[in-house]
Amino acid sequence: MRAVIFRLMGVIVLMLVSAGLVGWWFGPLPAALVACAVALVVIGVDTAAQLRVLAWLKWPRHDNIPTARGVWAEMLYRAARQLRLWETRVAHEEDKLKRFIEALQASPNGVILMDASDQIDWCNDTAAAHFGLDPKRDLRQHAVHLIRNPEFFAYMGAKRFDEPLLMRRNGSYGPLLLSVQIIPYGEGEKLLLSRDVTQVERTEAMRRDFVANVSHEIKTPLTVIAGFVESLRALEFSIEERDHILGLMQEQSDRMRHLVDDLLTLAHLEGDPHQPAEERMDMRQMVERLAADARALSAGRHRIEASADAGGLRGARTELTSAFGNLVSNAVRYTPPGGEVRITWRVLHPDYGDPYAEFSVSDTGIGIAPEHISRLTERFYRVDRGRSRESGGTGLGLAIVKHALLRHQSELRISSQPGLGSTFSVRFPLARLDLAKPGQAAGAPDAPQADRESISA
Repeated sequence: MRAVIFRLMGVIVLMLVSAGLVGWWFGPLPAALVACAVALVVIGVDTAAQLRVLAWLKWPRHDNIPTARGVWAEMLYRAARQLRLWETRVAHEEDKLKRFIEALQASPNGVILMDASDQIDWCNDTAAAHFGLDPKRDLRQHAVHLIRNPEFFAYMGAKRFDEPLLMRRNGSYGPLLLSVQIIPYGEGEKLLLSRDVTQVERTEAMRRDFVANVSHEIKTPLTVIAGFVESLRALEFSIEERDHILGLMQEQSDRMRHLVDDLLTLAHLEGDPHQPAEERMDMRQMVERLAADARALSAGRHRIEASADAGGLRGARTELTSAFGNLVSNAVRYTPPGGEVRITWRVLHPDYGDPYAEFSVSDTGIGIAPEHISRLTERFYRVDRGRSRESGGTGLGLAIVKHALLRHQSELRISSQPGLGSTFSVRFPLARLDLAKPGQAAGAPDAPQADRESISA
């Protein structure tokens, strides 16, 4: 403000002094002409400076600020400073917007921004995958026209967004169950959030099936025991009949006890986040023990053979013993009398790759159809429910095997053909093995390695 006043006073003084000097020498008319000439020169200079400033303000840049003096220089300086502040603020806001969009893109939930006309302003990649959208091509398109689902159309039309909508769609990797929620904001704009709850639904279905299966498995023997108890109270039986009934009751109570034990074991394996305490197990002794248990369970009805290489395995003895025992007992139960069950422990040194060990149980039993193999480790899954109950199985054995082996970074492989038998193999990585050096047995550095030991009965 002061610069403008001083400049105006300077122009007036210049005009008065020039006009005074000319008027003193040549009279009033030349003085007036001189004053006008001075005013025109000042106006011309200001107009030229104004044009330069206006041209710069049209496309302002820091590297082409025009030169000026006086008030125009002050004005250019202040405009350039405001330009820097504005650019800094814009860059800061753009960075915030960029990070906000990146956060929305990283969200596991789908996000769609819609205007007051329900046209899509923006969507993240998750929402695009949920609804089959193109984040660039489908902008400014009506959401109902792109998300062609009768339930979604009714949801948008009802305009009652208090509760989310459960909507089924076909995704890239199979059917999806989406939870869709509309949140109004601003002046008619809407925020659409979508969440994939397919796995949640599957988990809930598994939980319901699990509770139903447990209830059924426990209810059956309880019903049998209750019926026998009522009969014993109401009727008179001979000693032989009474002993027979008590034996059946004992079988049913053992069945319930085995079921509870398996449930507790499975709950421990699934719920324990800590790695099991490891110890070294002599696998020859383990195979001998499993073969003895198989002979006891078979009671001479099967031919039991076993072989084991020298070497040890590191792991939780209780968990691995339970897993191996389930595989062996299944082989005995599902093999007809006269069949063969073979238990094998091998330490393999392939030409390519690290050494590994394999525990396998093979049988000549009834076999398993291919469509059942992928589901064998599910809880309570049975290929033949009647035969499974006759054999005394609880339907949890292979589920226990799967979880116990997962905790030991090992892999269960199943091969089977109906009528020809089955082979269940467990492959352990090198880190789990206690291998001997070439020519030495594991755990005995100075002892020569023995040949594979064979145990048969």
